[in-house]
Amino acid sequence: MAIDSFQTVRTYGGWRRARGIGLFNVGPISSLIVVVTSLLLIGSVAVSVTLFMLLFVPSALVIVGCIARFNGMPLGHVVVQRVRWWWGTLRGQTSYRAGIVIDHPRAWQLPGVLAPTRLLTAEDGYGGHYGIVWDRRTGMLTATLRCDATSTWLASADDAQAWVSNWGSWLTDLGYSPWIRWVAVTVATAPDPGSTLADAVSARMKPDAPETARALMTELVARSPRAAADVSTNVSITFDPRAVPARPKTLEESVGEFGRTLHGLQTALAGCGVTVLGRASASQLAGMVRSAYDPDSRGEVNRLTAATNRHMPTLTWADAGPVGCEEAPDHYQHDSGVSVSWAWYEAPRQQVHSAVLSHLVAPGAHPKRVTLLYRPYPAGMAARISESEVNATAFRAAVNRRQGKEPTARDMADRERAQQAANEEAVGAGVCRVSLYVTATVNNIADLPTAVADVESRADTAKIRLRRMYFAQSAGFATTLPCGVCPPVLSHRFPH
Repeated sequence: MAIDSFQTVRTYGGWRRARGIGLFNVGPISSLIVVVTSLLLIGSVAVSVTLFMLLFVPSALVIVGCIARFNGMPLGHVVVQRVRWWWGTLRGQTSYRAGIVIDHPRAWQLPGVLAPTRLLTAEDGYGGHYGIVWDRRTGMLTATLRCDATSTWLASADDAQAWVSNWGSWLTDLGYSPWIRWVAVTVATAPDPGSTLADAVSARMKPDAPETARALMTELVARSPRAAADVSTNVSITFDPRAVPARPKTLEESVGEFGRTLHGLQTALAGCGVTVLGRASASQLAGMVRSAYDPDSRGEVNRLTAATNRHMPTLTWADAGPVGCEEAPDHYQHDSGVSVSWAWYEAPRQQVHSAVLSHLVAPGAHPKRVTLLYRPYPAGMAARISESEVNATAFRAAVNRRQGKEPTARDMADRERAQQAANEEAVGAGVCRVSLYVTATVNNIADLPTAVADVESRADTAKIRLRRMYFAQSAGFATTLPCGVCPPVLSHRFPH
């Protein structure tokens, strides 16, 4: 009987890194650069030996930079990253200090990639209000749905499979809404600051209660809070008004279109194993950002957001930012905390069960945020993407045969996964790019090694490989906030 129960456990898999057609196990752009540089170098021989000698060293550097790898990244990318970091450090872009009295157009803006964002308040059409983070640089809008996730450990296997299936259908439907650019699912955990229990007990304690009973309850509150945990699940949806067929011309029209889109997504999300508590208000969004930058203020922020009047928000975007922060290559120091961020380097190679990430997102001794970022392909593009990936695997196999190389086990598994994805897309499945980001925060920099070891050990249990976001810690920190930050999109922007 135990064997039959074990065999009925549903497993999932098939993730693969998009590679495209390329030579030397690199991408198509790098392959094109290598080919063009090689042809240029060969052609220079026919013109002049002197020209060949002049072009040989820079051409060799370009080719090595495209082909060679350092810690899994192209050497050229590493060099560019280091140069940009050095240049940003010289210009003072790795540190931030907020003034107490400021009178200029950029007053009270958040640091780093969050500088272009502004916080808006919109009506939901049902008499309520919710917050929207507006990126003034791109025009994109991000709203956050507050959810209460149901643990798969407390549900039957059939219910868990239904939730996963509904979540896949929810992501597939995003392919028919190209104005939804990406969706970020964030699970934030932290030790309870003690304010939740203290507020709940004090609100129920009668003034005329016996002094002994009051002293007993006060002592219990003082001893108990550290055993609790503060857990929240948020789904942030980023909307691009430029992709809407109606072509909204003003910010108000864009917000209206976004609100109508949110209603359908919010309703469909209820069948994915979560209870949608509602849309996060502007004050709640500001409180989430403020608690991340200043972990010691979490208790006070919880009190303010709980007592927020919808017509008079107690927290604004000016309150959300830090007083000061300093970015180092391997960590990010801000107000009362020091954070380290990781990015998903490799997905599970083997089949996994639905609760594979439960240990990674479970509460620990330090505050932690885990974000899964989904970027769906439009339905019309999904078929072309799947076919191009299958063609790319066939191209690499043909090149290896021409060179007399035997296919490796990883190459064969990659080809099978590409073919499997194409088959699933042909019968109606969606195609999306998935990435994962983790941020852990400590109050003392001396506790940083402990937090790093804890997160990396949890990642091993979850069958994934994480890579610390060296020289990009502030961007990784902002990605796990409900502000609509997407690192792959940021990488295509040029610094000012």
